Amino acid sequence: MALEEKERIIIPDENGEEHLFEVLFTFDVDQTGHSYIAVVPVEQKDDEEVEVFAFRYEDQTNEDDLSLFQIESDEEWEMVEEMLNTLADEEDN
Repeated sequence: MALEEKERIIIPDENGEEHLFEVLFTFDVDQTGHSYIAVVPVEQKDDEEVEVFAFRYEDQTNEDDLSLFQIESDEEWEMVEEMLNTLADEEDN
C-alpha cells in the first residue's frame, strides 16, 4: 500500500475500539528492511500538544491492509525520533 501524507487510517485499540489517525509520514530503513509509520489521532484539537504514535508496519497481500507492530527497541525509537526531529526542523524553516 503506497501511503500518502494526510492519508487517514483506522487502528483498533486493545479493546477492539477503532480510532481514526492521520498519517504524518512513512519511511523505510534500508539497513533493516523495515518500514515505519508515524500517525496522530484525528480527534486531537489543534491547540493541544500533539501526541504522535509510531509503528513498524508491513504491507499485506491485500494492498489496502497493513500489519502494525509496536516499536520495542531503543534503537528503533531513536530512528523514529530522529526522523520526527528532522521533519519538524524542515517545517520550521
